[in-house]
Amino acid sequence: MQIFSTETQGMINVTKKATMSGHTDCVYSLADCPEESSFFSAAGDGMVVKWNLNEPDSGKLVARVPNSVYSIAYHESSELLCVGHNYEGVHFIDWQNQKEIGNIKCTEGAIFALRPYKNMLLVGDSSGAVHMLDVEKRSVLASVKYSDKSARSIDVDPVNRQVAVGYSDHSIRILDLATLDLVSTITDHNNSVFSVRYNPDFQYLLSAGRDARIIIRENERDYVQVENIIGHMFAINNIEFSPDGKHFVTCSMDKSIKVWDSDRFKLLKVIDKARHAGHGTSVNKLLWMDYENTLISASDDRTISAWDIKF
Repeated sequence: MQIFSTETQGMINVTKKATMSGHTDCVYSLADCPEESSFFSAAGDGMVVKWNLNEPDSGKLVARVPNSVYSIAYHESSELLCVGHNYEGVHFIDWQNQKEIGNIKCTEGAIFALRPYKNMLLVGDSSGAVHMLDVEKRSVLASVKYSDKSARSIDVDPVNRQVAVGYSDHSIRILDLATLDLVSTITDHNNSVFSVRYNPDFQYLLSAGRDARIIIRENERDYVQVENIIGHMFAINNIEFSPDGKHFVTCSMDKSIKVWDSDRFKLLKVIDKARHAGHGTSVNKLLWMDYENTLISASDDRTISAWDIKF
């Protein structure tokens, strides 16, 4: 186990580019947009908003639903925005025309995770079920349930044809990508797993959650643990990689964002309220955009921040 309590100084310059406000409840999810300077957000207020970094003061309402939205995802092959509408399934939005074109009520629970892959969408819900949807046909291809606790995060390894799912029962389950059959169960966290992410070359699986640890495993060696880091003071909500894969970021209920080196798993920078006018409450989600290497963060404080990261 490694504990990193201090950061490497002078390697990164961080500047806040903009603060975007307009949501009236906690902001839970962020998603890419095909327009290079834009992204989507969703919140507890049921609003799904498109933001343009060149006009950060004027978000555009794309959709509004009656219940909280914990997860959204842009589905590239269909060009649709997928919205996990709690208790009402997944809605598919023509975001350019602010029009819903279909939905699949695959669950009556809260939807915590959406992960597009080719023509499919993987969905994790509060009952512990994982669903594989065909977005274009609006159909359910498969549904599996290996736990009674929430499926909180999903990522796909297309090289080894596997799916990693983080659960509130403290485990990660590795599923077969084609069938969703259970391949293995990983039990090295001691609390809910909120984020699972394969690194860009699919050599490692990173995970984090309520135990405030970042655990790194080597995929080709049956997910053997290679690092176990106390990453934050409180629960870690999300892990996100930089576009070039050289760095990753984590965000936490401790109100901070941390920047890490992907090769050495070393802490490089802490972004917080005291040093960078960061968020005042839990940071829930991160999105690292190609556009000007901009990092986006979303928080319980109902705001979204855009950060300029220079190495």
